[in-house]
Amino acid sequence: MHIKARGLVLREVNYKEADKILTVLTDEGGKRTVKARGCRRRGSRLAASTQLLTYSEMTLFEYRDHCTMNEAASLEQFWGVRSDVEKLALGSYFAETMEAVALEGRSDPELLSLILNALYALDKLDRPPALVKAAYELQLLCLAGYAPMLDACAVCGAPEPVDPVLSLTGGVLRCGRCGPGTGGAVPLNAGALAALRHVVNGDSRRIFSFRLGSGGLARMGRACESFLLTQLERGFRTLDFYHNLTAQAPAGGAEAAANPDRRD
Repeated sequence: MHIKARGLVLREVNYKEADKILTVLTDEGGKRTVKARGCRRRGSRLAASTQLLTYSEMTLFEYRDHCTMNEAASLEQFWGVRSDVEKLALGSYFAETMEAVALEGRSDPELLSLILNALYALDKLDRPPALVKAAYELQLLCLAGYAPMLDACAVCGAPEPVDPVLSLTGGVLRCGRCGPGTGGAVPLNAGALAALRHVVNGDSRRIFSFRLGSGGLARMGRACESFLLTQLERGFRTLDFYHNLTAQAPAGGAEAAANPDRRD
């Protein structure tokens, strides 16, 4: 059976002399494992569409439990991401986390939309990578069923907690005076909490459309990353690589843009 689909390559593995085994997030069938025969040969028409983080229109041949790529035409290759080593590392982390969350064979257009929008934000919108990373992590967890409860302190009910913290195992908000609870917690501030609420409760098409001062963004980033690692109960090699890269960057480099609405 032939299938027409649009999909983003989340992982590529060289196979035999000239083939690849791809993990592709598609619009019609969710995550799929696809064999691309001969794509590594010089002049192959499949070469561009079988690269990591390439979004393509594909014709797949499905037989039993196997899919083979017959034809493909790339729609977006996100050159602004590919040409920047930090952005490429971050995009690779997005792909690895998406592969961990997406289910084989189950269509989930919201997941595909999320990672495409995150790559577009890095590529075309010139959003700070730390902001895109934090918003992506939190929205990914929401779509996977791990949305945190941020309306009020889970203990005393205060809608605007003093010295708020995010409980990592429970996924709830607490006041500093109510304690962090069990399982670890990450301190927030007013700006970081407002940004978390924007991502969780706002329009999914505008999750990257906010600004945050360096202090608030640092707290938001720690909270989102720690919450993701805790809820998924695993680490990611691409995240380790990204941190190795950004550890050499100037402090606050991506976060220090002037902002009239800045809230630290």
